[in-house]
Amino acid sequence: MEEHTNNEEKLSIDTELNTKLLDQNHHDHKGGLRTMPFIIVNEAFERIASYGLTPNMIFYLMEVYHMEAVTGTSILSIWSALSNTLSIFGAYISDSYLGRFHVIAIGSLSTLFGMTFLWLTSMVPQLTPSSCNELGSSCSEPSLTQLAFLFSTFGLLSIGSGCIRPCSIAFGADQLKHHPTLNNQRLIDSYFNWFLNKACVLNDLNVDSSCVNPWSVSTVEKVESLKSIIRIIPIWSSGIILFTTITQNFPTLQANTMNRHITSSFEIPAASFTLFMVLTVTLWIAIYDRILVPVLANLTHEPRGLNTKTRMGIGLLISILAMVVSAIVESIRRHVARSVSNTHAMSAMWLVPQYSLCGLAEAFNAVGQLEFYYSELPKSMSSLPMALFMVSNAISGLVSSLLINVVNSVTSEGGKVSWLSSDMNEGHIDYYYWLLSFLNLLNFFYYLLCCRAHRSLSSSSFITRE
Repeated sequence: MEEHTNNEEKLSIDTELNTKLLDQNHHDHKGGLRTMPFIIVNEAFERIASYGLTPNMIFYLMEVYHMEAVTGTSILSIWSALSNTLSIFGAYISDSYLGRFHVIAIGSLSTLFGMTFLWLTSMVPQLTPSSCNELGSSCSEPSLTQLAFLFSTFGLLSIGSGCIRPCSIAFGADQLKHHPTLNNQRLIDSYFNWFLNKACVLNDLNVDSSCVNPWSVSTVEKVESLKSIIRIIPIWSSGIILFTTITQNFPTLQANTMNRHITSSFEIPAASFTLFMVLTVTLWIAIYDRILVPVLANLTHEPRGLNTKTRMGIGLLISILAMVVSAIVESIRRHVARSVSNTHAMSAMWLVPQYSLCGLAEAFNAVGQLEFYYSELPKSMSSLPMALFMVSNAISGLVSSLLINVVNSVTSEGGKVSWLSSDMNEGHIDYYYWLLSFLNLLNFFYYLLCCRAHRSLSSSSFITRE
């Protein structure tokens, strides 16, 4: 009887083990390279719903919702800031609670609803103000209900961006695991796990005491991590003005007033001129990485050709040049438009240099920033560089909105025409570009001071460690 019982227990254990092995083998067939197209397409659609939508949205706000250029640009800047800020929350929720798959699923649904609601604004007349072209009607302001519906679409799209952007790359890396039981090192750690762990001073000098709370003990690693963050914050802050500069919507409005015909039958959409900035970033990174790095590495003895701080500084200098070129081109465009009857007399291809310079500034500074953060921060904080990058983009959106509103308010005092008037030929966007040139120049000198302070802090830290 006892032997029969033992046999039954053994059979039960064998059955349970076989079931687990079958489940494990079943899971082994999930993931892998075949999932990559789905992840890439999902990410691409989110980018279309955010980055791809932004350049055209300024025209939609001005023409359909009858907004001024300043108001529309401010709204888009705040929308960009919200999307970048929610990316940090998306990473935190993914790492700490729901996991990447569920967060991406929530983000995809939110993006779908956001785009559907935005589509409805173009299909349901009650969701937008009456058209100025309708007989017997004037350009009415959007109602609170219409604005609430519009802003809810932006909110849903921001939630989608915040859920998908920080998780897609890491989720793709998860699919390449060879075995489901292996410990997966998270590629995106939670940003908030770190300014929560507070450094405290021990009151009890007996460190070996069992009464000491381990969470109140400041380990050397925690203190050094905090020092690393403090050292890079000034240099990190110097990138905010740069991102404020290269994300302006006014070049799109400029392109809309210029001749965009390549041939008599083909016209480049005004919003598509941002493609020249993207192409410049892509081409320069490829040229620098494949051609210039091997040459410069032999001359500078730097593995990446130029050190990260030098590249960031070059990017800031190029941003000054980009705004100077923008101001000159806009001054010429405005003069031509006001002196001839044809307001589209000047070719929009004159805008290509400023777009290319903005792309070059981003390629130098943004990539240099990320590499600088990775080189300065400990490996345990590997997710912080991207989080810092997102935060700087978010703050730049808020700074852009504030700057636009201040300039508009100051320059329109006394009934004067604002520099940022919706009528590009009456306003002075060129003056605004000169202002940005000056701010970027000040920012460059601020960056030099930050670099000097960083060297001092790094040297003192090294001496202390020695």
